[in-house]
Amino acid sequence: MHAWLCESLDGVEALQWRELPTPEPGPGEVRIAIEAASLNFPDLLIVQGKYQAKPALPFVPGSEFAGRVEAVGPGVTHLEPGDAVAAMGSTGGFATHAVVSARSAMPLPPGFAVTDGAAFAFTYGTSHHALMDRGQLQPGETVLVLGAAGGVGTAALQIAKAAGARVIAAASSDEKCALCRELGADATLNYTTQNVRDTLKALTEGRGPDIVYDPVGGDLAEPVFRSIAWRGRYLVVGFAGGAIPALPWNLALLKGASVVGVFWGDFVRREPQAFAAGLAQLSQWYAQGRVKPVIDQQLPMSEIRAAYARMGSRQVRGKLLLVNR
Repeated sequence: MHAWLCESLDGVEALQWRELPTPEPGPGEVRIAIEAASLNFPDLLIVQGKYQAKPALPFVPGSEFAGRVEAVGPGVTHLEPGDAVAAMGSTGGFATHAVVSARSAMPLPPGFAVTDGAAFAFTYGTSHHALMDRGQLQPGETVLVLGAAGGVGTAALQIAKAAGARVIAAASSDEKCALCRELGADATLNYTTQNVRDTLKALTEGRGPDIVYDPVGGDLAEPVFRSIAWRGRYLVVGFAGGAIPALPWNLALLKGASVVGVFWGDFVRREPQAFAAGLAQLSQWYAQGRVKPVIDQQLPMSEIRAAYARMGSRQVRGKLLLVNR
């Protein structure tokens, strides 16, 4: 097998394409022949040593991938060679093969494209947990999605619509806002050219959004929090904008609002049954055509540096895939 090996925390330029022994699955494990892997924002951070998870060197980055089961280890009875699966973790995806726990390999139902599988669990799982579990979204509520044209943003937009919400999609360009409208957003906000507070006031008739889905952080957080509705829920998903905001606590008091943390990785580990139930609902929505990953580009696995550069420059709309051809 071949894999992109991270041998130092010096970023993507230090990754090396290495030939490695093809691993054999142990008890409870499966080996997957990887067809596609998606690039997520944590993949950008982990090779710089800036992510919460800090795997021991050397490691193969790539947190989400899909392909076909090639071999099963002892004790695995629900999967067999040839099955299409999606897998996720913190590492392993930017390679031709990976061995994972059979419990973390999600069988893809008939009609579920493998490329969509590689772009599904991480972003849609995060967004479903955020909105439906942590945010307790109710039909008819207004959801503001920040970074709405990105991977988790497009997923959140689709999930909120599937759950019966009114969605305001906020993005950094008119082109990204147009994509969000194509995906079903009821209104858009270009936060590089429009006044955030004035626009939200106009779009919500002065009430403000009930839920804010924020994977961006940075300077947007305070004006958005000042605009939130009474009893609003501000979902802290991530900090793609770089800076971790510091909010005045009196804002939460004055709005009767909640600041709600969303840590999907620990949710998966601590609450596997709730995670599985969420994925089951998402798979049903996918089959019904209510959610579908937005694929920005499919690049050969060899072009990993170009993929990282596109992610780092915030050009990606939806998800970026690396494929083995």
